[in-house]
Amino acid sequence: MAEPRPSAERPYPDGVAAAFEVARRLRAPDGCPWDREQTHETLRTYLMEEAHELMEVIDRRLGDAKLLEELGDVLFLVAMHAAIAEEEGRFDAARLSESVAAKMVARHPHVFGGEQVADAAEVLRLWERRKADEAARAGREAETVVDRVPVTMPALAWTLQMQKRAARVGLDPLPAAGDLAEIADRTRALAEADDPDQAFREAGDLLLAVVGLARRRDVSAEDALRAAGQRFRDRFAALDGELRARGVRYEDLDPGERAALWERTD
Repeated sequence: MAEPRPSAERPYPDGVAAAFEVARRLRAPDGCPWDREQTHETLRTYLMEEAHELMEVIDRRLGDAKLLEELGDVLFLVAMHAAIAEEEGRFDAARLSESVAAKMVARHPHVFGGEQVADAAEVLRLWERRKADEAARAGREAETVVDRVPVTMPALAWTLQMQKRAARVGLDPLPAAGDLAEIADRTRALAEADDPDQAFREAGDLLLAVVGLARRRDVSAEDALRAAGQRFRDRFAALDGELRARGVRYEDLDPGERAALWERTD
């Protein structure tokens, strides 16, 4: 059966190419003025925003319809970047797809070749070794495993990924048995800090230790804090709604009443 041809109502081909074709059309001389103005730099904010919207859908299990929508938004931004690069004569969507496919094949010889692995942990260790080899071939011999974690990530996620990658290559500075003692020491040091600079440093060291403890419990500190923040948001909304229904403001309540209401919304 012949594939449907693009039409005025559906001006794109079937399949994966659809998003890339629409991106090209929007960037064309007679395309959309706003889309034509975009650059790799201006799209950065939108990529971050769409990635966070996708994470919210995943975290809150909002269903396939929302997952499809948000994955599509991320894919379309990739298509826009590919269209910009194609206009500049750097690479196109086909080369982009083939490049990442070749990289994944090279990094999975236990799937596409004859290499044998015992478990997922060994896969990760070999993955880091191959990335180090790639960096060396590219002239980045001094690059470490933690250098390959983007510093633009949220701080908790960045710290977690650096710790995990260091542990993969055999460096896990704090023994698991010392987690609680380290956290207690850092908490005490923060509470007793007598100047802002010291408090700032101690707060960072405390959070670093908490990320390490969560990691050893197989918990992402970033995701755990985000979930806790959502619970806080929901509890605040419930409390706020109750007070508005009663015609009461927060400052009208004494501290004991505020504490009791807060506990009741848990």
